[in-house]
Amino acid sequence: MESILILAHADEFSSALTMGSLEAIGAGKELAERLNAPLTIGIVAADPQALSKGLSSAGPGAKLLAVSGPAFAQPRFASDAAACEALCRAAQATLVVAPQSSRFARVMAAVAHRLGGVIDAHATALGGTDSVEVTRWFYRQRIEAVVTRSARPWFLLLDGGTHAAFAGESGNAQVEIVSVNLPELRTEVAGIRAPKQDEQTIRPDAKLLFVAGAGWTKKQPDGQVHTGEAAKLILEFLRLSGASLGSSKSLVDQSGEGHSVLPFLTHLNQVGQTGSTPRHAKGLATCCHGEEPHVVGWRFIGERRAISLDANCGWARGKADVVYIADAFRVMAKLNEKLAK
Repeated sequence: MESILILAHADEFSSALTMGSLEAIGAGKELAERLNAPLTIGIVAADPQALSKGLSSAGPGAKLLAVSGPAFAQPRFASDAAACEALCRAAQATLVVAPQSSRFARVMAAVAHRLGGVIDAHATALGGTDSVEVTRWFYRQRIEAVVTRSARPWFLLLDGGTHAAFAGESGNAQVEIVSVNLPELRTEVAGIRAPKQDEQTIRPDAKLLFVAGAGWTKKQPDGQVHTGEAAKLILEFLRLSGASLGSSKSLVDQSGEGHSVLPFLTHLNQVGQTGSTPRHAKGLATCCHGEEPHVVGWRFIGERRAISLDANCGWARGKADVVYIADAFRVMAKLNEKLAK
């Protein structure tokens, strides 16, 4: 019989469980109900009791374990690996589900090795009734496979945005604190340096993805390049809408080719075959041709819209729900004006 442990961690401010952790809890709860398996939730945080409100409704008989202390307030390989190992040994679970966050992705393979287990990352679905069947991606999310394993414990890192977040009823939960034998900690977190909200362009939790294409830096109808105006319009829209910024490969590559560029774009903003595959409810592409290597990165975008002067672009050939044949400069200026009201 399977037993399931869900690992969760606090956000960078230790104020709440991360969205990925809540999604993992929701997915693990569904799997436990389907397999009729005992469920345990393990929390890594400085003050787990404050984060456990609502987890009491995770299911009948669900058990809450946690590690507690200042050492677990911030991500660190040594402390996080020791904490996850201690929670796994205390739960004696055969299946361990955790979010595919930078914090857990860094340590989970090491934890699986210490416990003599196996691990699969980028899981998108947990299926099966008699046995566990895991759907996961390979090759930059271009190949999908269904995996089953007999080896236990089996660690699964769940991709964000693939499951609904758990939302339990508010209430106090009984948390059992697990002791951890910490190794010597040679890394000390002195603080966090983060850009201001209006300077942060990559926002994974945003409802809208705004993609800028190379057309923003090309010559406009007046024969001139208006890169400064383009940067102002895009940043103003991001500030007013709270959208996340993406880019085509051709635009981010221009920085190394001596062309006029948008100063706030980096390869981290790139969406597509050699970039990221973000998950947002809606997406708006501007000054972008909609070629396949870029559009492949839109596979998880729910509603797609595009602004282009080319009526024969890729977006107009079935790759977008709505295509506006218009000047993106004029459209975005009018949109910013409306959002500012």
